[in-house]
Amino acid sequence: MPEEKPTAPTATQPEGAAAPTEGAAAIPKNVFSMFGGGKKDTKSEEAKGEEAKGEDAAATKENEDDDKAPEEEADVHFEPLVQLERVEVKTNEEDEDTIYKERAKLFRFHKDINEWKERGTGDVKFLKHKTTGKVRLVMRRDKTLKICANHFISPEYRLSPNIGSERSWVYNVTADISEGEPEAQTLAIRFGNKENATKFKEEFEAAQKANKEKESS
Repeated sequence: MPEEKPTAPTATQPEGAAAPTEGAAAIPKNVFSMFGGGKKDTKSEEAKGEEAKGEDAAATKENEDDDKAPEEEADVHFEPLVQLERVEVKTNEEDEDTIYKERAKLFRFHKDINEWKERGTGDVKFLKHKTTGKVRLVMRRDKTLKICANHFISPEYRLSPNIGSERSWVYNVTADISEGEPEAQTLAIRFGNKENATKFKEEFEAAQKANKEKESS
């Protein structure tokens, strides 16, 4: 006769207890949230309240500014203490016509130190007097317009090429009055290119010829 094996005891439902249903495990811990009974978010409502207060304050401030009367601008007028008169500046070129003008750089040779010194950069001009017909050379420095060369273009002057340069000339003058008193000087004038230097020589010699004719007439 086969031996019977003992069976494991089974759990019994206590009497009167209700059997668990299948949906019981799905019940949330906080059942109030299912019916809108959870805790309200008060932070967003407070922020909205503060924003509304700020808008009301800004509107009040704007209304106050509109109610203020605009201030009148002060109209102040001052009379000058000194009346300045218009002064006409003369260049002593009013009675002359410009027959030649070109930009150049001027140098002067100083015998005492045996050295060339720059006199200035600017426009060199040949001016022909409206009455006498004589032609002189005038050169002014840039910006200051101070005269750095002022002499009659004498028929005796000779332009010599500067050694090592095709755009400059050297010549001696017997009476340059750029410093006020007539003074003998050795000058060198340099141009931006060879063409301008050649043109200067042509105009210089033409002025010499015109001055020679005026002297002989």
